[in-house]
Amino acid sequence: MHVQAWLDTIPAVAVYLLVAGVIGVESLGIPLPGEIVLISAALLSSQHGDVNPIILGACASAGAVVGDSIGYAIGRKGGRPLLAKMGRKFPKHFGPGHVGAAERSFEKWGMWAVFFGRFIALLRIFAGPLAGVLHMPYWKFLIANVLGGVVWAGGTTAVIYYVGVVAEDWLKRFSYVGLGVAVLIGLGSMLIVKRRAAKMVAEHEESAEPEPVS
Repeated sequence: MHVQAWLDTIPAVAVYLLVAGVIGVESLGIPLPGEIVLISAALLSSQHGDVNPIILGACASAGAVVGDSIGYAIGRKGGRPLLAKMGRKFPKHFGPGHVGAAERSFEKWGMWAVFFGRFIALLRIFAGPLAGVLHMPYWKFLIANVLGGVVWAGGTTAVIYYVGVVAEDWLKRFSYVGLGVAVLIGLGSMLIVKRRAAKMVAEHEESAEPEPVS
């Protein structure tokens, strides 16, 4: 079966639920490739007539806002012991360096760390739970959460959708070459995310090093 023919068999509602679910769970504090899933779905919507980009963006936004809100509630109730527990389960994502880097971002930006965090992989996982742990007033969290979720999810969907439409002549059959390009885009996104996270952790560790005693 041709790849495009296979893609056409995917129900639109399944795409909406998948995107909302992955982004929502990621926002809870569980490391998942939410951004890659959203980009892939937005590209699919430009080639799949049944997948409406507006509904897709709305579902992605809803998943981000609801997931972050649940993460906030969990963080507020669990406190720092929760971060320590998550650090033992996911040391590559919730290690002391990562937590410290995220806390520095909150100290620097306040409630807007939640907004800007939606665009940075490390903070996207931390924003909700950490805001709860730090007892950020919920109304401040909610404003930044809704704005960040809508701008990130809606903006990403719109940009990728229109890129797909412009490239329709090349990707309309979604050949294996096109599929390979999509995979490369996904891998590139993952590398950028990892580099950003590593840079933030390195900066935190450097700032945490004690000054030498003369």
